[in-house]
Amino acid sequence: MASLADLVNLDLSDCTDKIIVEYLWVGGSGIDIRSKARTVNGPITDASQLPKWNYDGSSTGQAPGEDSEVILYPQAIFKDPFRRGDNLLVMCDCYTPQGVPIPTNKRHNAAKIFNTPNVAAEETWYGIEQEYTLLQKDVNWPLGWPIGGYPGPQGPYYCAAGADKAFGRDIVDAHYKACLYAGINISGINGEVMPGQWEFQVGPSVGIAASDQLWVARYILERITEVAGVVLSLDPKPIPGDWNGAGAHTNYSTKSMREAGGYGVIKTAIEKLGKRHAQHIAAYGEGNERRLTGHHETADINTFKWGVADRGASIRVGRDTEKDGKGYFEDRRPASNMDPYVVTSMIAETTLLL
Repeated sequence: MASLADLVNLDLSDCTDKIIVEYLWVGGSGIDIRSKARTVNGPITDASQLPKWNYDGSSTGQAPGEDSEVILYPQAIFKDPFRRGDNLLVMCDCYTPQGVPIPTNKRHNAAKIFNTPNVAAEETWYGIEQEYTLLQKDVNWPLGWPIGGYPGPQGPYYCAAGADKAFGRDIVDAHYKACLYAGINISGINGEVMPGQWEFQVGPSVGIAASDQLWVARYILERITEVAGVVLSLDPKPIPGDWNGAGAHTNYSTKSMREAGGYGVIKTAIEKLGKRHAQHIAAYGEGNERRLTGHHETADINTFKWGVADRGASIRVGRDTEKDGKGYFEDRRPASNMDPYVVTSMIAETTLLL
């Protein structure tokens, strides 16, 4: 008799042309990601070939019970690393039956900004560094920490190896490979300063694709931690005290910044960001005030400053960018729980449209 694992891993390609597509969307908190699956005729090579679908928005905090239907518009497809074969994941955004984007649909406005001719001509590149913390299930305490207690102080854990310093590497590597399989432009991973905390990087990716990929990478990580019996936290300061928080540093460049004379363009863009510091902070994630304290490699939340190779700045410019006179900069303010559609489009809007 077939085992459960045999049935989960069934290859359907030799008996049907149908495929399974997992529809993903951002939930009512603006941080959670929801999904459900349907069967469609394959193969599918573009999101435009997939039908719209719907879900009960009253169960996700996105619609009232008396008018609960929310419509899913497929936007970007990825290979499914869990079902494999020709099966797919599709990132969707959400609308009312009348075609109006619901309040938690931040992708719609981001797409408008990225499709603006001035922005599209600049071929905006993003590299997003997603930090996260792995927690022990049921106790909500970091993986590898003694329950109710603390490990040794920070210092030995960043990019470290060893059973007493690196906790959850199997999850991290499984996620890395699953993202590559899916077609996500994941460019690396590393252990972070606080034990039990890790980072993966998505990019460089152009325009809205960076945000689609980051949301799907978060979904894949949620699924892997589900299998592992570990809880994923995107809280920007999961443990109070003398421990690093978790951010989503966002690296950014435009075509003009990457060309000769780009350093001047970078400095002009940073000046623009400084003038809208309060608006950016308000949109850069919940609970960020607990992280942006001026300590633990952050600038104070109420202070805007930039510097070369300065990890205590709001905006960091790399040594190579300064030396070459062109390149990119890093916005270090976004929290780990930020919505990438909001952050990436806001950076483009501030630097290119205002």
